Amino acid sequence: MTAPPDVLFEIAWRFASLSLLAIGGINALLPEFHRVVVDVEGWMTSAEFADLFALAQLAPGPNAMVVSLLGWKVAGVPGAFVATVAACGPSSLLCYFTMRRFERMKRAHLRALIQRALAPVAIGLVLASGYTLAQAADRSLVALALTAAATAAIAFTRVNPVWVLAAAALVGVSGLA
Repeated sequence: MTAPPDVLFEIAWRFASLSLLAIGGINALLPEFHRVVVDVEGWMTSAEFADLFALAQLAPGPNAMVVSLLGWKVAGVPGAFVATVAACGPSSLLCYFTMRRFERMKRAHLRALIQRALAPVAIGLVLASGYTLAQAADRSLVALALTAAATAAIAFTRVNPVWVLAAAALVGVSGLA
C-alpha cells in the first residue's frame, strides 16, 4: 500500500498535536483519536476502531500499540511508522524536559500542586476513553450488558481482571455478544 503524502502529513499533524495532551497516557486520548479517525476524517468505522483497540490490548507491549494499528489501517506500514513517531515523540520530549525541571523542584509547593491538579484530569480522560470504546463496541443489548457487568465486577470486587476478560471472551466466542 502506497500512502499519499497528504494522508501521512495529516496523520503526523493530528497525532503529534494530540500527543501533547496525553495526560494519563495514550488511552486517555482514545476519544479524540476516535473522533479524528472516525468522525472527522472517515478513515474507518467506529466498529473497526474498537476492533483495532481490542487487538492492541491483546498483543503484548505498550498501550501505544493502538496508535500504530490506527496508522497501519489508514496508510499501511508508512502510516504505522508515522503515527507511532508522531504520537510518542512530542510527548516523550515534553516529558523528558519537564521531568528535568521537576527534579530541581523536588520540595516546591508548585510541583505538588501541579501533580495533584493533573490526577483528576488524567482520571477523567481515561474514563472518557472507556465511555467512547464502550459506545463503539456495544453493538447489541447483550454486549452492553456484558460491558456493564465487567465494569461493575472490576470496580466493586477484588476479582482479577483476567477472569473478567476470560468470561467476556467466552460470551463473545459463544456468539451471544
